[in-house]
Amino acid sequence: MSNYQNVTPVQIAQAALTTSYVTLYTVPTNPNTPTRTYLKDMEFCNTTGSAINVYVSIVPSGGSAGTANAIYYGTSVAANSTLQWTGTIVMLTSSTLQAKASTTGLTMTASGGEAV
Repeated sequence: MSNYQNVTPVQIAQAALTTSYVTLYTVPTNPNTPTRTYLKDMEFCNTTGSAINVYVSIVPSGGSAGTANAIYYGTSVAANSTLQWTGTIVMLTSSTLQAKASTTGLTMTASGGEAV
């Protein structure tokens, strides 16, 4: 039987971002049933009266967030607005979703699916 045929929709993360990278999600590690996570949607809600820059990375196991694995890097979210990303990114076992903002006031929500 093929792996990764059973996909369960999940809310991957929801958090108020800080000015330092924080790990919001780690793909589960299970040697008997390897997991892949499909990142399908991210929303960034700016609750302030000023633009805020967002930084998001998919970081391989043992790596660190930065330009080499960025999805967003210094992308501006306008004051009192929402920025939405949709697509498909496959996250491998033990990789992480990490994010930060240039200042406080930005909430991130990410959704997708876990496949085994």
